[in-house]
Amino acid sequence: MTTDFPAAGQVFDYHYLWKWQADRGETEGRKTRPSCVVIVVANAAGHHVMFIAPITSKAPAPGRVAMEIPETEARRAKLDTHVPLWVVLDELNADILETSYTIEDRTARGAFSPAFTDAILRGVQRLRAAGRLGLSNRS
Repeated sequence: MTTDFPAAGQVFDYHYLWKWQADRGETEGRKTRPSCVVIVVANAAGHHVMFIAPITSKAPAPGRVAMEIPETEARRAKLDTHVPLWVVLDELNADILETSYTIEDRTARGAFSPAFTDAILRGVQRLRAAGRLGLSNRS
């Protein structure tokens, strides 16, 4: 594995495309935001699909699902510790690593602990099983 290969729990600056933007036909994220790699899986073609969750300072709206990021985890991920932050769990971007143009700098700014990363993944898996996970395919 190379040093620029994303791993679950790493936080990158990423042009995240919100599901509502994708549903309106937009193909580009409007701004770069910190985002967390939830999981990386190989597809049938052997490419690595990254599932990426956005990080936001806006409290989740009613009906949305997000995990508040503890200050310790924010420090690990080199995020702002002076404002509350959340990892949004109910929508993800799916992006193919080998062809991604949205991760400009493949150096992670930081990473969440394995325990916090597992909690994020479990939350996403529960939402997927319940049919409540929104996905924007960036490939």
